Order: sequence, then structure tokens, then C-alpha cells
Amino acid sequence: MEAKIYNQKGAETGSIILPAKVFSAKWRSDLVHQVVEGMRSNKRAGTADTKDRVDVRGGGRKPWKQKGTGRARHGSSRSPIWVGGGVTHGPLSQKNYKRKISKKMRAQALFSVLSKKLKDNEILFVDSLDFSAIKTKSALEVIKNLAKVPGWKPLISSKKTKVLVTLFDRNEKTEKSFRNLPQLDTAFLKNLNPLDVLNYQYLLIGNPTESVKFLESRG
Repeated sequence: MEAKIYNQKGAETGSIILPAKVFSAKWRSDLVHQVVEGMRSNKRAGTADTKDRVDVRGGGRKPWKQKGTGRARHGSSRSPIWVGGGVTHGPLSQKNYKRKISKKMRAQALFSVLSKKLKDNEILFVDSLDFSAIKTKSALEVIKNLAKVPGWKPLISSKKTKVLVTLFDRNEKTEKSFRNLPQLDTAFLKNLNPLDVLNYQYLLIGNPTESVKFLESRG
């Protein structure tokens, strides 16, 4: 499979051969769902904690006598049906939300998501994303140029965060130049995962030769 490479001016500069196992993988919704839900679960702090009726202070004596008052019978003011009482079946901090996700599962899920995005024309390869200085204006100009690529007009038509820009190496000038643009976020390619890719509609991949080689090595 072959994909076009563009420069910062939005002009086509060449092409790249994409490995089939990364960008032509079969769409596996079951695997993607399992990995994504596992990653979300692993992000949970697990600090939510509630008190049952036995943990709530007070309520040791019976609120009123069993019969003769005309009111419903109650044995404790700490009952879950009372205001200030215990919580029934609430979250407990002792619960472990961690799920094991193997490297192979994570890689295959990532390849499946990347393949679907490429098929839907939602991945764009840019030869370089380097700036001579930290300037939001320069970054916005690049986005406007890339929006001229067929199918990529939404890059500038919406202020909602839609684009994930992946950088192969750390680049402070590029990161800070893109930082003030509301429609995109940046991430390092080595940290790319299925959850991040699915959270954005479009994916910009810089330094495609090195990036594709790295992605292929993950499988």
C-alpha cells in the first residue's frame, strides 16, 4: 500500500510504502473494545469510597417506639433510606480496577484503528513539522495549507479538538507553536495508543519514514 506525503505548504512531495500489517489490518471491533475499555479502567484512580450503614456514625438507638406513633417502624436513623444514612452498594476504594493488556493485544488494536482511519482518509503524512521559532501564527499557517488537501477541509472549519499531531522526537518549538490551536493536540509517536487515536477524528503523522518504521517494529 502506498500513501502520499505532503509538506507544510500542503503540496505533495512524494509517497511512502506502508506495511500491510500496520495499515491494512482487519477491523476487529471486539479487540479494540477490549483494549480501550481496559485502558480506561487502568486510568481510574479507584479512590471513590462510600460508607455502609455500619460505618456511619450514630443511629445506635431506635428513633421511636415500634408501635403507637402512627409512623413507619424504624430501627436506626443510619438506614440507607434516611438522609445522612449509609449508602447501599456504593463504590469502595478496595476494588481493583486494573486490567491486564498484553503488548500484542495493544499493538494489534492500534494497527486495526490506524488501518480504519487510513481507509477513511483520516491520516495525513507530513514530511516535517519543524519550526524555526515558537510561533502560533506559523502553526496556523501550516494547518491552513494542509486543509487544502482533498478531504481535509474540516481542519480549519471547526474550533473543536479534532486533530492529533504525532511527533517522532521531542521538539519544543513545534509543541509550543501548536499548543494554542484549539482544534488539535500533540503527542509523541512512541506513546501512541488506540484510545488516543479514537479520541480524535484526524491524525497527522510527521517524519513518516521514521514513524512508519517505528510503528512496524511494535508488532
